[in-house]
Amino acid sequence: MTAVHTDESAANAALDAAFAELERIESVMSLYRSESQISRLNRAGVLEAPDASLVEVLRFAAEVAKKSGGAFDVTVQPLWALKGAKPDAATLALVDWRKVALDEKRVKLAPGMAITLNGIAQGFAADAAMRVMRAQGVEHALIDAGEFSAHGSNAENAPWRIGIQHPRERDAFAALTRLENRCLATSGDYETTFSDDWSRHHILDPDTGESPGELASVSVLAPSAMAADALSTTLFVLGAKRGIDFLRGYPGTDALLILKDGRRVATTGFPFAA
Repeated sequence: MTAVHTDESAANAALDAAFAELERIESVMSLYRSESQISRLNRAGVLEAPDASLVEVLRFAAEVAKKSGGAFDVTVQPLWALKGAKPDAATLALVDWRKVALDEKRVKLAPGMAITLNGIAQGFAADAAMRVMRAQGVEHALIDAGEFSAHGSNAENAPWRIGIQHPRERDAFAALTRLENRCLATSGDYETTFSDDWSRHHILDPDTGESPGELASVSVLAPSAMAADALSTTLFVLGAKRGIDFLRGYPGTDALLILKDGRRVATTGFPFAA
C-alpha cells in the first residue's frame, strides 16, 4: 500500500487501519484459514450470522453469475479440488450458483457443494482497504491486495501507473496502464497452472469443468476492484468476443485481453500508458 499525504503520522495511521481491515477480511473469506467463515461454510454446508462483507460479496457474485449466464460461479470449488483433472458428471452437478441460499442471517449450500471467493475476494479487500484509507483522510493512495485500487494521484501529482504482467514472460510487462480513480484486476492462465502448455489451470468454465482455451490473460479496469476482479474472470471464461460484448453492460469499465497466440484485443477506452 502507498499513501500520499502531507502528514506522515496520519498516513501511517491510515495504512495501519487498512492493513487491519485486510486481516479482518482474510479471517472471513480465506480458504487457507481453517476457521475462516468461508472454510466453516464449506465444511458444514451452512453458516449462521455471516459477516456483512461476506453477504455483500456473495450477492455481487450472484449478480454477475446471473448476467453472465453462469460464466462466473463461486461454486466451482469442487472442480478446483481436482487440480486440472477432467471432472465427472457428479462433480459437475455440484456447480450451480443458484443453489446458494443467502440472506443476512444465514448462508446455506446444497449437499456436497463448496465455494471459493478467489475470483472476487481480493478485489473486495482492495476496495475495503481503500474505504478505510479515505475515512482516515487519505485522498491519494494505491492499494495492491492481489488486485489494485487507486484513488487520487501519485507523489508526482500524476495518475497512478501499473504494469500488467506478461502472460508468457515472467519478468516483463505486457502493457502499462493508468489508474485514474479506477481499479485493475488481471486473470491469467499462468497464475496457477496444472500443465506445461497452460491448457489446464485454475480458471474453470463452470459448464464444462475445464479451463477455457482462447485467452492467456484478461485485465479489467472498473470503478471498484471487486467488479474488476469478478469481471476479469468472467471475460476469461466467455472469451474475447462474448466477453467484450458482456462488458458493455458495466459502465466505466475497459479491458485488455491477450490471446494464447499473443494477439491483443482492447476496448476503445483502455488507457495505455507510455
